[in-house]
Amino acid sequence: MDWFLQLKASPNCPDIDGEFQQWIGRSPSHGRAWSHALKTWQLLGEVPPVHQQLWPAVPVAGPSPIRRRRGFRRATIAGAALCVSLLAVFAMPSVLVWWQADHRTGTGESRIVTLEDGTVVQLGGGSAIKTDVSTAGRQVTLLAGEAYFDVVHDPKRPFSVYAGGVRVLVLGTAFDVQLTGGETTVELARGRVAISYDEGARKGNFELSPGEMAVVDHASGAVARDTIAPEDIAAWRQGRMFVNDVTIADVVERLQRYHTAWISVPDPRLAARRVTGLYDLSDPDRALKALVQPYGGRVRDVTEYGRVLTQF
Repeated sequence: MDWFLQLKASPNCPDIDGEFQQWIGRSPSHGRAWSHALKTWQLLGEVPPVHQQLWPAVPVAGPSPIRRRRGFRRATIAGAALCVSLLAVFAMPSVLVWWQADHRTGTGESRIVTLEDGTVVQLGGGSAIKTDVSTAGRQVTLLAGEAYFDVVHDPKRPFSVYAGGVRVLVLGTAFDVQLTGGETTVELARGRVAISYDEGARKGNFELSPGEMAVVDHASGAVARDTIAPEDIAAWRQGRMFVNDVTIADVVERLQRYHTAWISVPDPRLAARRVTGLYDLSDPDRALKALVQPYGGRVRDVTEYGRVLTQF
């Protein structure tokens, strides 16, 4: 189980990859243990069924030295195949994002980027952006995570940010954009922005004024608007995370960018519960407890590399 969580926590680490391949090829029992770990996590709803076709390939020890040697080679090959498959399932989405990105951050990292036009972008943990700044226009695509933009005024070159099918159009302003698998959130500090979207069964556009925020649901296109205190806009820049009427699953996705362990919420009822709160990003484990304990939830430390949030 430790190998599973290490590979999931560090999917692009060649050292861990190499050590894992050596370990799984060392003994057929390691292959069986690996299969058991995959099956266990599949029951939690976290491992895609693609691994099922690989489980039978894990060999058992043969009766003769020659068969054992061949079995060892088959175990090594099977181990390599399993590792490649695991890395493909868990790492491929992040690899594709990172490949497209012009600027990116790691887990818990924050970085300030100055674009060619002088616009300053601050990236939160586990975030990535793609930029296209030219004489014709200025466009940034938020590929993952969150970013705070302080845009240089230039009426001849409007500035656009794209995040999960949502477009934020500005001339000169300061605002924050957060992207999760289910929602895009925009918080406006100053100036004015026009937001347009074409998601789900809906399409539309609207404007935000300073001190306002909007959350666009990717599945339905529904928009939730509210006011937000100035100190809570892009609160992650001060090591805090403010959320307003979002699901625990979305909060976990945001906290994941600041936690070195992998976090799972296998209970759909707990994952779907909506919360509002302010959480400490400097202590992600404490934030997880503050997130679920009011609803009878618990944070279970599976290993150093994994946390499971449960309702009991």
